[in-house]
Formats: sequence, structure tokens, C-alpha cells
Amino acid sequence: MNWQLDAFAIIALALAGGFAWYERVRPDARIVALVGTLAAFAALGRIAFAALPNVKPTTDIVLISGYALGGAPGFAVGALAGLTSNFFFGQGPWTPWQMAAWGATGVLGAGLAVITARRIGRWPLAIVCCVVGFAFTAVQDLGDWVNYSDHSPAQLGVYVGKGLGFDAIHAAGCFAFALAFGPALTRSIQRFATRLQVTWLPPSGVAAPVLIVGLGLGVICGLAATPSARAAGTPAGYLLGAENRDGGFGAAPGQPSSQLYSGWAALALAAAGQNLHDIGRDGHSLLAYVAEGVPSLSDPGSLERTMLVAGAADVSAHSFGGRDLVAALQRDIRSNGSVADQVNLTAFAVLALRAVGVAPAARTLSWLVRQQDRDGGFNFASAGGSSDVDDTGAVLEALAPTDAAPARVRRRAVGFVLAQQNRDGGFPSDPGGESNAQSTAWAVQGLLAAGVDPSSLHRGGAVSPLHFLGSLIGSDGDIQYARGVDQTPVWVTAEALMALARTPLPLTPRPAPAPAPAPSSHGRAPGGASAPHAARPSGSPPAAAGAPHAAVPSSPAATPPSAHTASGSAPRTAVGGTGRAGHRTDGGGSRHRAIPVPTSPQMLRLAAYAALATALLLAPVGLS
Repeated sequence: MNWQLDAFAIIALALAGGFAWYERVRPDARIVALVGTLAAFAALGRIAFAALPNVKPTTDIVLISGYALGGAPGFAVGALAGLTSNFFFGQGPWTPWQMAAWGATGVLGAGLAVITARRIGRWPLAIVCCVVGFAFTAVQDLGDWVNYSDHSPAQLGVYVGKGLGFDAIHAAGCFAFALAFGPALTRSIQRFATRLQVTWLPPSGVAAPVLIVGLGLGVICGLAATPSARAAGTPAGYLLGAENRDGGFGAAPGQPSSQLYSGWAALALAAAGQNLHDIGRDGHSLLAYVAEGVPSLSDPGSLERTMLVAGAADVSAHSFGGRDLVAALQRDIRSNGSVADQVNLTAFAVLALRAVGVAPAARTLSWLVRQQDRDGGFNFASAGGSSDVDDTGAVLEALAPTDAAPARVRRRAVGFVLAQQNRDGGFPSDPGGESNAQSTAWAVQGLLAAGVDPSSLHRGGAVSPLHFLGSLIGSDGDIQYARGVDQTPVWVTAEALMALARTPLPLTPRPAPAPAPAPSSHGRAPGGASAPHAARPSGSPPAAAGAPHAAVPSSPAATPPSAHTASGSAPRTAVGGTGRAGHRTDGGGSRHRAIPVPTSPQMLRLAAYAALATALLLAPVGLS
């Protein structure tokens, strides 16, 4: 019997099984990135405390990762941390033992989450980390016994006895680190993971009667509703219902507002036919929220997104939110015509300038043209990288109305996009990947800008990309990122809605409301009515009449025929956050333009709900 080889074979099988488990759960790309970051963080924690023998936060980081993310990701964090940190400390027969022990620590963290229902205090967490830290070092003692002894029980006692002091030091270090940062790290990872993933739980037995009553009430309320009510089951209706009380939007309904999501929601609602001056809640308008964030804008992507909003609202970008956005963006344009030597930012600079009636410099358009890759597409940075659908679509929007780009450049870019359509009708972010709503939206908008009708695309017999987007619309109107993946729904719904509305950027401006009559000396308008206030930011006068704006193809903003059927890496072309993405009570005088809702599909849905409710009610007596 060869102890070393047999033990190595067992550990190798265990590690292979753990990584296979992690692969089978098919983690989202952002979870993969988070796992890699945490593994690097755990390895760095071991290296940073190299001067203190056996005092390492690695065990705590791995345990908490498993606690927050689950068993498979926790295993991956631990195993990778052991492997990568030993590139600094040295690889050897101890590496598989460390990988297995830390991988098991991540799995133990997931088990702790189940036992505690993901609620554990600072001191209990520290005690658990102490115990697990001692167990980790005990496993290393066992590994030393297997690798370097005659494998007798007496030698095992010697190895364990000699290691008790070091084991106790490691356990005490784990206890101290967990007391110091354990709860904060746990909350941070959980909060990040919650933003990325949504888990649907089956209804319990108690929920069935509630579901029946809810369906019945829904049918009654739906039948009583008038056809002129705002759409609740459409993407535009979903976005209107997701607006926060401060006038802004978060990543999902109820989440804190941010300039990123508010900007994209504004553009989507404008594309769907809404006047941005009419959108607000509890006396706080969407435009006012966007304007309030202008002073803090520092990166060119945020400036570009905000200028697109200003153009869609027909307000001056030279004094929006008390700042000249045009001058700020022009300062970011380098002498070669690019913005930060990035295709993404440069394309959106062109769109932003056109949105507010400013002609982009010829050198900027020429720089964009020169960044075309050999396959005809464009990538995030500059020529020579891996082309992707998102950025190619954005460049097509930027180059479409100009003569600066030869027809061959646009034709090759269109060919690249067309070649990426998947069999489900959608488009992936990167060639060969899975379809997602945001990449499909950028493909659709780029093709529209280039004069290609996306409804005619059926590569390999697939449905059109518009039908693919329609199939991702949920019952409440939100659009899933991909089939079965519902992340940052406000952002995803906003970008997909622009494609469904068949309106590429920049958007045709909708003028601000006419000035209200001057109030009398008593502060009232003629006729005794209170003088209305225009829902627009202070210091944002309307753009000059006749300011040029890029023309947008006039086409119906209706969803495709499949848009009412429920089924299903945020794009790199995300300005101001460049990364890979219902119903509500009006108050405070907020006004919303009604979105036309086809009566017949609405009645069909109500009839379906009524039939389902009837079946559930009659099932107990066998009449369904």
C-alpha cells in the first residue's frame, strides 16, 4: 500500500468532484467573477500575514464565502485560494491537502447558513470560525503524517501533538479576524449576491388558498378596470411602477435610486412615447432627480448618458443641473478624437453630442472607423480585441447617419452582428455565448440604425430578435436578462424596451410643457386654479428651437406578437456604469401619459386568469 499515492488519488477525486459540482450549478458570469475575487482575497490574506506564523484570515474568508454564496461557490473559493497562494509559499504534496481542507471549509460555511437560516451573530460566527480553523490545521497535521512518516499510530500522535500549538494559534487568529470583520464581510457578499440572483420558491400548502383568493380578486379588479388605465403588464408600465419616491430608479423596484438606472429608465420611457417632463412621483420628477446628480458626474460615460437624457427631454445640456455637460464631455475627447481610447465611450460620445444638437468632430468619427476588427465587429477598447455584439451595435448607431464611415465599414459590421444570432432568435454578448436581452437590444438598435429590419432576421429558422425579447417579458412587464435569469430588472427592461420600441439612439426630443400663465398677485392663475409647476430641473431651459437632432426611424412602439407570453452578462455598452448589465399609487401631483393597451389581449389574459381561478376552486370537488 502506497499511502502517499492512495491519499493523493482520493483527494484528487474529491477536488475533481467539487469543481464538477461547481460547474454543474452553472453560476452566473458575475458570480464566477465574485468567486475569483474572493479566492484572490483569501490568498492575499494568507500572503499578507506571512510574517505571523499560522495567523491567517483565509479560513474565515472561505467559510464566510460558503455561508453567503452556497456550497459549490464556497468550495471553489477555498480550493482556488489554497492553490494560488502556494505560488507564493511554494507548491508541494501539501497543496492538495490545503485545497481539499479549505474547499471543505467553504462547504461547511454553506451548511452553517442552512442551520442558522442565514442569521448568525458576531460571537457565534467567531466561535465557529475558531473551531473550523482548528479543524483545518488538524487536517494538515494528518497530511504531514501521511506524507512524511511511517504511518504508525504513535507517529500520528507525535504529529498531532507537535502541531497543537500552531493549531491553537491559527484557531485564535480565526476567532479574532471573525470578530473584527466577519459580520461586515458576510453582509457585503450577501448583498452583492442578492443583487445578481433571484431564486423562485414553490408555494406552500398554505399559499394555495391565498393564491385562489388573489386570483379571484385580480379577475374582479381587472374586469372593473377601464381600458384607459396605465399599462401594468407592459415593460413601460413596469418601469413606471418601479419609480421611487425621490423620482429616481434603482436596479429593481424598491431598491435605492441611482443615476445609472434612472438614466436608462428615462431613455426607455422616452423611447416608448412618454414625455420625460411628465414623469414623477410624490412631487419629485425624474428629470429633477437626474439633474440633481449632475454635479457629482465625473466619468465620461455618465456625462454621455445624462446628455442623451437631456436631448430626449429637449432641455439644454449646456446648463443642465447647473453644469455645461457639452463642455465637460468635449474636454474628455483626446487629440486623436477618442474618449479614453475606448470604442465604447467614443461611440456614446458621438451619440450624446448628436442628441443635444452638437456635431461630433470628424476626427472622432474617423477614429471609430479605424477601430473595426478583422471580423467586421468592434470591441470594447480598440482594434485588435475580441469583437462583441453590444459594442458593434453601439458603433452602428454612432456611424449610421454620417458619411464619415464608408458603406463597407457599416456593411461588415452588420454582417458581424447578423452572424451572431442564436437559434433562439437572440444575440449573445460574445460570439458563441448564450442569448441575453441586453445584447439582443443593442443588436436590434444597431441594425435599425443601419437600415436593417430586425423582424426579418430568422437565421437558421430562428424567430426574430424582437420575438426573442418578447418571450422574456414577465407577467408584470419586466424583461428577464435571459431565460430563467432575472437580474437588475429595471436596467434590463429599460434597454430592451428601446429595442422593442424600434428606436435607436439618439432619441427624438419631446418638448418641455408650455410655460404656465403668470400668476396673479395672489399667487393664483386666471380662473382661480393654482399655477402649475413644470416637472423639470431648475436651471434647465429647453433647447433652442430647431436644434438639430439625429433622425430616428418612425416605427410603431408596439411589442411583437409574442410579447405577452411569459418565458426567456449585462452589456459592456452600458454608459455611466460600463460593465457587463406595475401598479403604483400616484401622489403629489405626479402625472403620467397613458400608454395605449390593446383591449383584446388584456381581456384574453383576464379570461385566462378567470379560467385558472375556476379550475382551482372546483378541483377539491372533482368538477374541474
